[in-house]
Amino acid sequence: MILIADDDDSVRLSLSLLLKRAGYDVKAVSTPGEVLAEVRRTRLSLIMLDMNFTLSVSGEEGIELLRKCKVFQPDTPVILITAWGSIPLAVEGMQSGAFDFITKPWDNTDLLRRVATATKLSPDDANDQTDDFDRSEIIGNSPALESVLQKVRRVAPTDASVLILGENGTGKELIARALHINSRRRAGEFVAVNLGGVPRSLFESEMFGHTKGAFTGAVAARKGRFETAEGGTIFLDEIADLDQPSQVKLLRVLQERTFEPLGESRPRKADVRVVCATNAHLEAMVADGTFREDLYYRINLITLRLPPLRERREDIPLLVNHFADAYATRERTQRPTISADAMTWLASQPYPGNIRELRNLVERAIIVGGCERLTANDFKVVAPDSIPLPGAARALATDSGLTLDELERRAIIGAIDSSGGNLSMAASALGITRQSLYRRMQKFGLSNP
Repeated sequence: MILIADDDDSVRLSLSLLLKRAGYDVKAVSTPGEVLAEVRRTRLSLIMLDMNFTLSVSGEEGIELLRKCKVFQPDTPVILITAWGSIPLAVEGMQSGAFDFITKPWDNTDLLRRVATATKLSPDDANDQTDDFDRSEIIGNSPALESVLQKVRRVAPTDASVLILGENGTGKELIARALHINSRRRAGEFVAVNLGGVPRSLFESEMFGHTKGAFTGAVAARKGRFETAEGGTIFLDEIADLDQPSQVKLLRVLQERTFEPLGESRPRKADVRVVCATNAHLEAMVADGTFREDLYYRINLITLRLPPLRERREDIPLLVNHFADAYATRERTQRPTISADAMTWLASQPYPGNIRELRNLVERAIIVGGCERLTANDFKVVAPDSIPLPGAARALATDSGLTLDELERRAIIGAIDSSGGNLSMAASALGITRQSLYRRMQKFGLSNP
């Protein structure tokens, strides 16, 4: 049952009719006493509470009533109803345990979507899971990963905004794709945007599109990312890199579910699910004023925290074999076997670059090793920290964003430098023949010392 709590007769009536027509069992109440009586005696799937709803006897505001509701039904989602000008109050409500908030006047379609999401995630629906979950390319079966995937299974069928947190290289985009693939939006587009790579001056054009002639250089109309993702999912990576003016523009779209391409004055509907990701500490950014608090609570209705690779070491052998298979298939080459001592060594490493670092390490070992069986030594000689490079180059080599070619080139230069220009010694340190080293030097345009 959904409980509607509002002292405005017209609000109670309109919400009751809308939700009943959508097939929900609804009860509407108008006093704080009735609210508390219902949460004490009835198992509710959702509470819709007006933020201006005051306790007539004590004078306490809606925040206090929200807290009392959560005492009796801590797992029942609460959607707050507020005016646009009272959004700071709604944010305080989110801090006190509310699931979501809507503003007056609301859009019926958007409201029903939010209600569907909230009721889908309520405890009464906890066992409503299917066995056809598509893991896509997510590899592993460790408890830490399975805990995340259980939440993904639950959240994917809804339209809830999701914030994915995790260190670089932990697979945030793979989780975002899993949310899309397992949703009702799977037939739509999955559009990934790295906000860190979008200049401030191009944010509106990139995200919302523009018409021909909207600005100097706009020689043709262009779709924005939100329009491209219509009916699907938009993945906003590096959300913490968004500057304050762009945060305001994004918040308006998420709140109103509309956007305006540059050069147009008519709003367009944004039927898009939003998934965001970052490796930054957003709560600290909210505290220091660099990230808007209202936007923070709008994007993280559901938070998924991805474990670093060091917390799921039992998945490393599966990942190593997967990367070796994928490389052999892509390059149409023989897939080498990985020795037991190599697996033991690989499972013991710290991996500050997480899964991305492990993948690059496996592919480098296959490239440089060039043999049918890889041992621990084959991985050690191509590991970023195993070759003495100059300080700046050494730091760069540990950056998992480098290409395989650049990493191989730096490894060769480091081996030659550390051997004093002795190519035989350099080749031995790299675990390859002198002839193989010559070929690689020619490939990268490196001259004999």
